[in-house]
Amino acid sequence: MTTVIQSPLIGTVTLSRLTLAEFLASPESDQNYEFIDGQAIRKMSPKRFHASLQAELLIFLRTLFKGKGFVYPEWGIILIRNDQDWCPVPDLTYISMERLPSDVGNEMCPVPPELVIEIMSEGQTFREFVAKAGDYLKAGVLRVWVINPIGKTLTVFYPDRPPETYQGDRLLTDELFPDLAVTASQFFAKAGI
Repeated sequence: MTTVIQSPLIGTVTLSRLTLAEFLASPESDQNYEFIDGQAIRKMSPKRFHASLQAELLIFLRTLFKGKGFVYPEWGIILIRNDQDWCPVPDLTYISMERLPSDVGNEMCPVPPELVIEIMSEGQTFREFVAKAGDYLKAGVLRVWVINPIGKTLTVFYPDRPPETYQGDRLLTDELFPDLAVTASQFFAKAGI
């Protein structure tokens, strides 16, 4: 399907809907693009706070989940959203050894992981991330963390109860991850925020 958009500011733009196979075969699938509603959508380039938090979370989670699973930054996931193929690229993904098929090669994650983390960037709204967290959960992801570097908050979304926001020294624990015990302020302090 082709969509034509006319705008007095940019003229006429023609958008062709891609299939998942076309997206995966395109150069955009090897770059920082997400596949949403048949379109290759470029992700925002992270700034310092975002990049620093991502690095600190990666170190923390790789230590926490050592021997239990894998933590990857910017790994695309093949999911279903609104009955359509969807390939988001979360800032961080954790998937257990049990959940990840043993034959996965150098490709996008073919199954929903246990945890995805999205770090808000300037210009993005919490409302956008609430909707995206809902989409992740409906697609089978078990936990979604949305981190707001400016507000210094970490909100955890669950499939079976309302989200909870952590700030300051409130301890984050989770029955899904029994060894997890951390505060939002620890992440922000290590990231220099």
